[in-house]
Amino acid sequence: MVAATHTGIAIRVRGQVQGVGFRPFIWQLAHELDLVGEVLNDNQGVLIKLRADTDANAFIALMQQRLPPLARIDSTELQACQFSTVPTQFTITASQGGSSNTRIAPDTASCSQCVAELQQPDNRRFRYPFTNCTHCGPRFSIIRAVPYDRPYTSMAPFPLCPACQQEYDHPADRRFHAQPNACADCGPALRLLNATGNELAQDEAALQQAIRALQAGQVVAIKGLGGYHLAVDGSNEAAVQRLRQRKHRPSKPFAMMARDLAVIQAYAQVNKAEQEALQSGAAPIVLLRRLAGTALAPSVVNNSHAVGMMLPSNPLQHLLLQPFEQPLVMTSGNGSGKPPCIDDDQAVAELGGIADLLLCHNRAIVNRVDDSIVRVTASKTQVLRRARGYVPIPITLPQGFEQADNLLAYGADLKNTFCYLKQGQALLSAHLGDLSDLQLRQAYQHNLDLFATLFAVTPSQRCIDAHPHYHSSTVAIRHSGAATTLAEQDPESTPAATVAPLKIGHHHAHMASCMVDNAIPLHSEPLLALVLDGLGWGGEGTEHQLWGAELLYGDYGQAERVAGLPALPLLGGDLAATQPWRNLLVQLEAAVPQWQQHSHPALARLQQKPLPLLRQGLAKGINCPNASSAGRLFDAVAALLTDRFEAISFEGEAAMELESLAWQAVTDPPKIGAIVAIDHIDLTKLWSMLLTEICNQVPASEVALQFHQQLATDLVGLVAAQAKRLNVSKVVLSGGVMQNQLLHSLLVQGIVSLGLTPLSHHQVPANDGGLSLGQAAVAWAQHLQGGMA
Repeated sequence: MVAATHTGIAIRVRGQVQGVGFRPFIWQLAHELDLVGEVLNDNQGVLIKLRADTDANAFIALMQQRLPPLARIDSTELQACQFSTVPTQFTITASQGGSSNTRIAPDTASCSQCVAELQQPDNRRFRYPFTNCTHCGPRFSIIRAVPYDRPYTSMAPFPLCPACQQEYDHPADRRFHAQPNACADCGPALRLLNATGNELAQDEAALQQAIRALQAGQVVAIKGLGGYHLAVDGSNEAAVQRLRQRKHRPSKPFAMMARDLAVIQAYAQVNKAEQEALQSGAAPIVLLRRLAGTALAPSVVNNSHAVGMMLPSNPLQHLLLQPFEQPLVMTSGNGSGKPPCIDDDQAVAELGGIADLLLCHNRAIVNRVDDSIVRVTASKTQVLRRARGYVPIPITLPQGFEQADNLLAYGADLKNTFCYLKQGQALLSAHLGDLSDLQLRQAYQHNLDLFATLFAVTPSQRCIDAHPHYHSSTVAIRHSGAATTLAEQDPESTPAATVAPLKIGHHHAHMASCMVDNAIPLHSEPLLALVLDGLGWGGEGTEHQLWGAELLYGDYGQAERVAGLPALPLLGGDLAATQPWRNLLVQLEAAVPQWQQHSHPALARLQQKPLPLLRQGLAKGINCPNASSAGRLFDAVAALLTDRFEAISFEGEAAMELESLAWQAVTDPPKIGAIVAIDHIDLTKLWSMLLTEICNQVPASEVALQFHQQLATDLVGLVAAQAKRLNVSKVVLSGGVMQNQLLHSLLVQGIVSLGLTPLSHHQVPANDGGLSLGQAAVAWAQHLQGGMA
């Protein structure tokens, strides 16, 4: 028998290890192995202390092998320690405070055990819509402050009943220290409101009445974990049209929610990787290939080849979807151009004119978190919108960024996110949206302050997009001239010296974002980056200021444009982004001046425009800035081949329509053409091909596919020439246009055929939702080079 001793060995565990059932897991593991010691939370994560004769490495290996579902370990360290008293058993001891350096878990979909309890009549949580445990449920959406304890969450108004308290206190229970723990006796409750806010029913009666309303074709607003949804029966065309009319959303595809995988498989193709994404703890919307001939209402996705599907992510949704053999539309609960509602009074005011009923509850949503969106390409998941289920999980920065700290990147104005750097990690916010809306700008400021508080980070350096008129930049400039929130709260502290925010080129930030996503080290060899999007502010002193289709060469610290699409005028300035015909006219005037000799319905419509006046404006450059925009090229081709000629109702609509049209012609895996190294792209050749094909009455879908193939071939031709000249082996693919799955797959195919390595996005969006991460990486690299004070 080993003699009792005060000597021990400490295992320091850092990562997502608080509020996720990690301490009771360690307690159970220690009891299973008959070990003595203790485990506790502190400001660094979790500290495990074991008797000195314990095989700590074997314990760590077993710990990592059997982690709880929500736990993530960043690092473990071993060192000697002393016990204040000789341990005789293994215990969970009181937490120690201090400045937080730990993770906060994201909201996570209901675990299988909690879902099973919902269905068991003899269980005390039978049909209780707020069931959760340490393995699942709300986290980020309910937290107000750290540490993550019940008094600092929106569960504070719900004292635990004796039965829930017993679960909360017992280390062997899966609800040990589950802060949202509750039941029907002590937790949140449902209520059903009419459109004017009058209460109609409570609890199970409220749920059943909402189900009957959905079955009858009514629109129901439903309060979820991170915001409201608007729901209708996805097989009821009249109901879907009613929702579109009331929400002023004429054509953008709606997301769908189905009760289980079998229902989804009746409406869409689902491969193994897509199934794993659907059933993951993040429970995102997954973009799937739509099956033809289903009972889906036609206007749910209109002409799109894809359909966004998700599974229930909380108990209320499981109960709500249970009676439905078909999916429900489950779209964000907001008025046109507004952020999704989180407050009940706000929901009545904004959604009362859209929804017939509102299914609410009395647990406050502290932090708005939208549904995440992902797509699986070549068996790899690509995040298109990073929010619920992923935020606020930090992104570990690549080698060389270990000291990156106290930096804030403010992002762009569309698809906004912001990003803090702290101790070698990136804290990327959830998708926020369009900052042109006042309410969203207020939410932006709230979230900036919240992250600073939760993660104890005080930015001494800031960076912004190079665009001179972004709302995000205005906020950053205001912040740079004032004391930080934390400094203002502490009269003893000294505010950091005022430092003007560093301006980061839009496409350089896209490039760097993808480099971080692929763990490219800070001090790496320069590479090429093909960045395709709508518009972004280019480098100072360049031939044209507005970029959108660039081949860049560089690294984190700097990048130069070496090739790209030709710059053409944006006819009407900002109007070019919403009226595709303007781009068609500009492209044809530049590439095929005799376009009027061709006969085609779209060309006939174009000739009805005031061409002399428009040509005069182009000749004089009146409100016609030049831009090398891939997005506007797609708009132009869409105006020729689809019914998105006159105007679009949401960003990217014309390009999405064009891609869906092209997929109709895909029978075998689409192939890129023969690659020839070229120094520039000849748009005359491209447009002559398009006009010849349509005038020969080749089906529009085949022409759309040929356009994707030819553009990809030309772009890879640019890459081939520059890769040989610059002797590079890696090519970044970034920018919002890279979310075109068809084009992206062709580009990857072509780059691989050159013997080069394509780098695509996976953890963060290729669009502006990932921009702030890239801004932060560039700013830190330039800081190390002396570019920031």
